[in-house]
Amino acid sequence: MTVWTAIGLMSGTSLDGIDVALVRTDGESVVERGPSTGRAYDAAFRRRLQGALETAKAIEERAARPGDLADIERALTLRHAEAVRAFLAENGLTAADIDVIGFHGQTVLHRPNAGLTVQLGDGALLARETGIDVVYDMRANDMAHGGQGAPLIPAYHAALAAGLSNSTGKAVVFVNIGGISNLTFIGSGGEIVAYDSGPGNTLIDQWVEAHAGIPYDQGGMIASEGRVDPDLAERYLGHAFFTDPVRRSLDRNDFRPPEESDASLEDGARTLAHVTAAAILRSARHLPERPKLYVVCGGGRLNRVVMDDLSALAEVEGAEIVSAEAVELNGDSMEAEAWAYLAVRSLRGLPLTFPGTTGVRAPVTGGLLQKAATPG
Repeated sequence: MTVWTAIGLMSGTSLDGIDVALVRTDGESVVERGPSTGRAYDAAFRRRLQGALETAKAIEERAARPGDLADIERALTLRHAEAVRAFLAENGLTAADIDVIGFHGQTVLHRPNAGLTVQLGDGALLARETGIDVVYDMRANDMAHGGQGAPLIPAYHAALAAGLSNSTGKAVVFVNIGGISNLTFIGSGGEIVAYDSGPGNTLIDQWVEAHAGIPYDQGGMIASEGRVDPDLAERYLGHAFFTDPVRRSLDRNDFRPPEESDASLEDGARTLAHVTAAAILRSARHLPERPKLYVVCGGGRLNRVVMDDLSALAEVEGAEIVSAEAVELNGDSMEAEAWAYLAVRSLRGLPLTFPGTTGVRAPVTGGLLQKAATPG
């Protein structure tokens, strides 16, 4: 049995920075989680990425880079390369110790109904800069075979679920609350189902940044001072997305933040926190059986208002909410770990996605391999 040492790189829809994680894995049942870290984007570059989301709306072909997107892609890739070099130095490693990097890049456009997804990130440049082989562009092949291109993490969640002592015989759901939230269901018989569940941190982040000039509501402090506006909440929770029997992946722009006149800063933050939690449970109604355990990861688990609402809503259904840390996992690095794991699966030609996760017609692998130049 060959075990690879892989680094995963993730820059999510929250646009807050780069997560880096090391995993030793065979791409199947062996998962040895190593060190991880996060590197925040500076405010100026974060604004450039926000602008890139608007520019990307004009893209009709995946390779197109209108406006300044090519410059942003290069700057983004160089920041990822620097994150890898710093991570190696911090952990006493060299490029020779790493077999492969799993590179997610930055999603700037995702239109699954049109078969179009765009992640900024130059795999060849990253391989040259780091001297390490890179697997990147892991969503495209799924969409070419009829899938939604997301979520990709369920294969890794299933591997982790196998090691949870308190999930034996239970249906368990991994909930990732990033910019957009998604669910991975592992049934009591091992069935895997996954899909995006609704807005995660994005609406809250956009709201507080527009009205308080800060990038996110740390710990839910602003939301804790407000109250839920039921009419505003229902404007989101009444969306057809939650009742449509066909699950689909979401773009950041599918749900837009409220208008300034809709609520006070505090009430808006409180209402959107409730929407984030309620969206998860509403979307869970489409699962084949009711889960008994929800394991929550991603930045949203640090918002105590979201977590309190999620716990209260789950309790009504006889389910338990726990953070990733409560079951000895890392809720910050899990997505980056998944990208390392998926890179190894890609190297082995193993499926990354399945009919029950993205709607792809049959299990399919994916990703492009960029070999690092051989020294000399």
